[in-house]
Amino acid sequence: MDLLSDAIAAVRIGRPVSNRLSAGSEWCYRFAPYEGAGFHVLLRGSGWLIPDGGEPVPLGPGDAVLVPHGSAHTLSATPDASGAVPFEAAVAEPDGRTEFLCGKYRLAHGRRHPVLAGLPELVHLPAGVGRHPALRAAIDLLGAEVAERRPGRATALAGLLDLLLVYLIRAWLAGNPGTGWPQALRDPEITAALEALHANPAAPWRIEDLAAHAGLSRATLSRRFTALTGYSPMAYLTWWRLTTAARLLQDTDLPLPSIAAKVGYGSPFAFSHAFKRQFGVAPGAYRGTGSAPEVSGTAGPRGARPR
Repeated sequence: MDLLSDAIAAVRIGRPVSNRLSAGSEWCYRFAPYEGAGFHVLLRGSGWLIPDGGEPVPLGPGDAVLVPHGSAHTLSATPDASGAVPFEAAVAEPDGRTEFLCGKYRLAHGRRHPVLAGLPELVHLPAGVGRHPALRAAIDLLGAEVAERRPGRATALAGLLDLLLVYLIRAWLAGNPGTGWPQALRDPEITAALEALHANPAAPWRIEDLAAHAGLSRATLSRRFTALTGYSPMAYLTWWRLTTAARLLQDTDLPLPSIAAKVGYGSPFAFSHAFKRQFGVAPGAYRGTGSAPEVSGTAGPRGARPR
């Protein structure tokens, strides 16, 4: 199993969108906050990204920026955000000296995986010779697809946008080994435990089974897993089961007993009780609205193991 792919799949809503825009010598565009993640790639020229309440970030040709939590910000020709107009009102200038690629992914923040919740407000990846070659190739392909209307464009764009998000997150993880989740994904025993839980969340996991799978003692697994992820192994399992259930409620028409069984609950009642405790609403209400109150993505659920 691939934890990063699972983390993205768990929060994705709908299809990503992108736009390619040329601008003249004076431009300043405002991006309102939204439920999702955004990105910008400066294809040519120069500019500034100005986070609300943060310091302006200079951008050069080839620079890529990920806004993981959909926070408000401004793109501008200068480090001054005053006079910004909504990006939706932008008028392209075909002969402009600056050209950028912008897009967004709709994500359900209420069920973000902690590996995504732990990303900073802004991920700036400056261009450089030999840096992130896969990311650069994806940017080139995406820019060409947005600029031209060729057969298969819709499918190509959707795939390239998904690929771009993975490469942006990979690049940040590679440059920030630090502690926490970036380190957890580099720890072979902890990764083995995480992959086992993701591969079969419905299995009747016990801590001793997971420890044996990872090749560690129970105490060592519990200590390292908790220190790196912020969850005990069984709390993470509960959180992942319920997060997976939330995605199934949104994306499928499976009845509640089937979803309960798929995520390791022996009865719909036990499943409904645990789901409401984590998401604040019953499964049926969640399915009806497709959303839930914002919940923490960094602390494991309290409460008992599923039965």
